[in-house]
Amino acid sequence: MRKILFTLCFIAFLSNNTIAQHTTPKRTDWFTDARFGMFIHWGLYSGAEGLWKGEKLRYVNNYAEWIRYRNRISKEEYGTLAHRFDWNKINPEEWVLLAKKAGMKYIIMTTKHHDGVAIWDTKIGNYSLPKLSGSDRDVIKELAAACRKHDMKLGFYYSHWIDWEHPYAWDHNQELTGRVSDAQFNQYWTEKALPQLRELLTNYGDIAIMWFDMWIPYEKTIFKKEQLEQAITLIRELQPNCLINSRLGLPATNENIDFETLGDNQFGTAYTTHPWETPGTIAHSWGYNAQENEWKSTSQLFQSLIDNVSLNGDFTLNIGPRADGTVPYESISRLADMGTWLTKNGEALYGNTGLELRANQHDWGKLTTKIVNGKQIVYAHVFNWPLDHTLRISGITSSPSKIELLTDNGRETLTYQQTGPLLHIKVPPTQSDRYVSVLALTFEEPIVLDKKSVAESTFGGFSLNGTNAINSPFKHVRYDGKRPTHTLINEAKPLTWHIYIPKAGKYMIDISAHNPEKAPIDVRLSNGKQQVTAQIKPNGQVVAEPNEDNYTQEFVDQSIGLLEFPIAGEYEISFQIKDHNTLWLNRIWIAQK
Repeated sequence: MRKILFTLCFIAFLSNNTIAQHTTPKRTDWFTDARFGMFIHWGLYSGAEGLWKGEKLRYVNNYAEWIRYRNRISKEEYGTLAHRFDWNKINPEEWVLLAKKAGMKYIIMTTKHHDGVAIWDTKIGNYSLPKLSGSDRDVIKELAAACRKHDMKLGFYYSHWIDWEHPYAWDHNQELTGRVSDAQFNQYWTEKALPQLRELLTNYGDIAIMWFDMWIPYEKTIFKKEQLEQAITLIRELQPNCLINSRLGLPATNENIDFETLGDNQFGTAYTTHPWETPGTIAHSWGYNAQENEWKSTSQLFQSLIDNVSLNGDFTLNIGPRADGTVPYESISRLADMGTWLTKNGEALYGNTGLELRANQHDWGKLTTKIVNGKQIVYAHVFNWPLDHTLRISGITSSPSKIELLTDNGRETLTYQQTGPLLHIKVPPTQSDRYVSVLALTFEEPIVLDKKSVAESTFGGFSLNGTNAINSPFKHVRYDGKRPTHTLINEAKPLTWHIYIPKAGKYMIDISAHNPEKAPIDVRLSNGKQQVTAQIKPNGQVVAEPNEDNYTQEFVDQSIGLLEFPIAGEYEISFQIKDHNTLWLNRIWIAQK
């Protein structure tokens, strides 16, 4: 009976929890397990290196692969860049080995970018890298062989919408010069795009992903839905297990779309049940740009990867090799560091998803989770090691059977205290990893979450704001570089939070707010047992930067008194203003005296 009961609980858990893999189409299972892949932007533009006749890219968003369009280069002159490619040095297997060493599980290779140049030996037309360079090399064939050799899944990027080579494909400048007709665009589609897709899907073995790049819905473009369905039919016919991303032009909810692709370097903001990914760069440009100076740190890349996995997403990280195939050292060093970390901590990312808690639940890091041998493992990824040697995790009411710190020398068992949904874990004075330290929390049964309560902050205490309230009757204004995220309270309606108080006693109440009115605003805060009242005085502006006439609204931190909580446990905190004034509420801070 006990075994049957546990089985029923486990089935219920799978049907309601974030680890519900059975709802995912089977062909995406490997993708949601992989979590980390490599994008490669390499094409004719790699020979320009972000410069044309001594001039840099003309547009502030200086993606090197856009140089032909930005610098208004003719098709003929652009083609001469092919002579800069050093075929004696180009070795696609080195890219695969770099991805393997980095802990990546798949590669997406640009086969034709917006410039319209095929980098494989296409039989459709003469505008390909092999033909332009006079080489008999087929880089895609070599890359596919290397991926098979090293057990790396291979996907293809194909620009199906924009093509600056074909006279009837889409070009953004048609907004000024006049758009091609539907019949002309269909000629491009049937004469070039579909036949080239057929080549890619036929000649290079198993293709894991067809990655398209139309970042707006097809209804806003020249495409007809029927044309996109032709591409889908072709893929399903030739490569039935191949994944299709949402930038084909259809929403992630469409039955033919396997995963959603967010915007370039756009990261998740909330847990999403369907498969999704962020395409991201190590630098700014996707293709190689010799003028590049916006390299992201290794820590930034780790946070991007872990943040996405904690929200059930993948991270596809780009490299842009030069025309001789070499990869910038900045990319190599960062990928090597990530690979070293994943060798030790990969169990906390591969095959993981997140918990359906608030996206920014913890200010010290993120949580991921997976099922291992019937037990649920929760991994705490600690970006900021706690100074007081106590890691505070909020939102899990189940009790772990053990908590371990992953170290270079194995696992170190840690002690903890738990009060309701609040876990306090004693950690060593020194972090176990220079980038991200990982703790593994083992639960014998599926965990139970408290999704409502406000999380405890790094040093203890609770920050109540508009984004973690359990009701939201007011407008929220996001951080704009000067003013903090705040809630515009303009009615005498309560704003309410759920909070778990770990110890009985008196707690200090502080408010950070801006009062734009000419008179004080009366406010009241209650825990259902007791209330405190106060006045928020009017305040004006504060200097943001000196000597620039640069000012912004001032949000003053003000103590409004003490609130007594007679016992430890759950409380509902409500806050409201008197009359029809307007108060800009940043946060309410509650901490034990």
